[in-house]
Amino acid sequence: MRRAVFWLLFAAMVAVYGAMLFWSLPRLEALAGGLMPFDLRPTGYSLNEAQDLLAALGAEGRAYYLGVQQSLDSAYPALYAVVMVMAFRALLAGWWGRALGLLALAGAAFDYLENARVAVMLRLPPEAVSEAMVAAASLATVAKSATVALALVSLSVLLARNARRRWGRA
Repeated sequence: MRRAVFWLLFAAMVAVYGAMLFWSLPRLEALAGGLMPFDLRPTGYSLNEAQDLLAALGAEGRAYYLGVQQSLDSAYPALYAVVMVMAFRALLAGWWGRALGLLALAGAAFDYLENARVAVMLRLPPEAVSEAMVAAASLATVAKSATVALALVSLSVLLARNARRRWGRA
């Protein structure tokens, strides 16, 4: 039963991520005249970059970002966190599995924080967005990117280790 739940949640996570990757984020980039959405800037962004993106998006693009993209991105972090926690617990017993699960939870929390901070900026005219708002949103984006990357690298290492052990026995 637990395995079936994992694969169901994994499929849902992949479906939501695929919808963002192949539909909503490319649409946002097109609406912004080729500028990358906040979600796709792992090293963060400056006040000028944020204002340029918001201006390029216009009212239609900001509404799409708030509606479609943020709706999808409200489901994805929870799915990601649950799938990653389940995977770490299955692959690694003890406190290491729990610690890596906490890392995945932190990535999801930073993603939700990023979404909330970006939503505030999307509701304002570009010139009303402050340096402090952008710095806070950018920091959440960088923290999300770093924790998610570290969790995914850790999962990849664990999967490779388990594969090597299984193939080594065959």
